Amino acid sequence: MSTEPAGSADVSSIEQTRWRIDPSRSRVEFQVKTYWGLMTVKGHFERYTGTLDLTANPAVELIIESGSLDTKNKMRDKHLRSADFFDVEQHPNVRFVSDSATLADERLKVRGRLHARGESMPLELEAKLRRVGDELELEAATEDDYHQLGMTWNRMGMLRTPGKLIVEGRLVEDT
Repeated sequence: MSTEPAGSADVSSIEQTRWRIDPSRSRVEFQVKTYWGLMTVKGHFERYTGTLDLTANPAVELIIESGSLDTKNKMRDKHLRSADFFDVEQHPNVRFVSDSATLADERLKVRGRLHARGESMPLELEAKLRRVGDELELEAATEDDYHQLGMTWNRMGMLRTPGKLIVEGRLVEDT
């Protein structure tokens, strides 16, 4: 199957369909500069659900199990799950909910709020959607100031903002 841009004929079918992310062919990741910007810590989340429905409110929603984070370092993961960062015992989910979403060709502009550890912050991003057969391929990335979510632990100023959030993968029709 070939990957084709979502042209004007496809926009209507995208706008009238409820889509869900397929976790088996997608990824939700984060990146944060550390060691005074000399190194980047990368991690991903194992469990999440997400929908795109431009006829609904919210049009975009992503729910992530915060305890499913994995940076390939057990001690760091334990610390990131603690109250210093995600506080997964008190707040088991990270959630993004859109306030607005507009589609023009293969560009989806989204504004909304990111909720984590009992705090929230505004977030804007532009995602790329491409039709692949009956599915959509999604690429989205944005930067955030995780301090706005109360994640302020920073021994000796080692961590740098902004952090980067990345969602890539496949959307399938939600039947």
